Amino acid sequence: MPRPTGRVLTLLELLQSGGTRTMAELADRLGVDGRTVRRYVDQLADLDVPVESVRGRYGGYRLAPGYRLPPLMLSDDEALAVLLGLIAGRRTGLMTAGHTASETASAKIRRVLPRHIARRLDTLLDSLAFTDRPGEFATPDAEALLTLADAVRHRRPVSLRYTDRDARHSERTLHAYGIVAHAGRWYVTGKDPGIGEDRTFRLDRITDARTLPGSFDAPADPDPAQRVLSGFATAEYRHEVILRIHGTAEQIRAHLPAAVASLEELEEYEPVAGEAPATEHRLRVRLRVERLDWLPPVLAALDRPFVIERPAELRDLVTAFADRLASHARRT
Repeated sequence: MPRPTGRVLTLLELLQSGGTRTMAELADRLGVDGRTVRRYVDQLADLDVPVESVRGRYGGYRLAPGYRLPPLMLSDDEALAVLLGLIAGRRTGLMTAGHTASETASAKIRRVLPRHIARRLDTLLDSLAFTDRPGEFATPDAEALLTLADAVRHRRPVSLRYTDRDARHSERTLHAYGIVAHAGRWYVTGKDPGIGEDRTFRLDRITDARTLPGSFDAPADPDPAQRVLSGFATAEYRHEVILRIHGTAEQIRAHLPAAVASLEELEEYEPVAGEAPATEHRLRVRLRVERLDWLPPVLAALDRPFVIERPAELRDLVTAFADRLASHARRT
């Protein structure tokens, strides 16, 4: 039979899982009566664990917010999940203020892991390979990230100090709609009230964020992730490419995702010469790119009839690419 100390720790673990636990539920999980549960709650209070009583039909006990963090109890699976999450966060760049906090948190958890769990974790890490490079991306400032998150939730304008890709510094005001993690980086998206346009900023380029007085009304469905992806697809790069492709959105998105291209369904479509009638959609695809040389292989892999509306330079590149493929294919 578990000793009282063990039951007190089990009670703490149950309360840490969140919500209000009824007296009957706690007594059943601990295998004791209600009076003993109350005694265990008093023992937690003596340890400065903030447990509060909730009255009423659905009352019971729950952990109350406090200035001191109660002892954190994790099961074996939970400890492994936390450690793997910290490791994955470091590798993908989705951490804040460098890797120090992540490394010290990992060390603290590993220090108290049972030996057999630590051995299992080491075995997993020894056999785990990553396709990315660690520390590839710059990390955002933790305070700026939290300030922006609070501004998003309460619809408060924020002032930003921002450094763009050309190392130019500026002060910006933003009505932030949401924070997005994409491809190893953090972004904040919203409207710049000074110019009345949507903007997206990389968080690692924000050196200071301050909440401003007032509030703003956000769109009914801001969809921050879609706004970030659309911003990538329409960014001001060197070449504007417009294609008409005979295929479905799913077929096109497999090779030209939303972060690269925008799609527009065409009601009237000029058939490609020699093209058989089909029931698939006709889509206009728009994208802005710095270089054109990667597009011919993508269009070949797409393997759908297409027309290049612009630029003419892309037609020449596709033709040259097709000639090279044909030449290679004829070799024996």
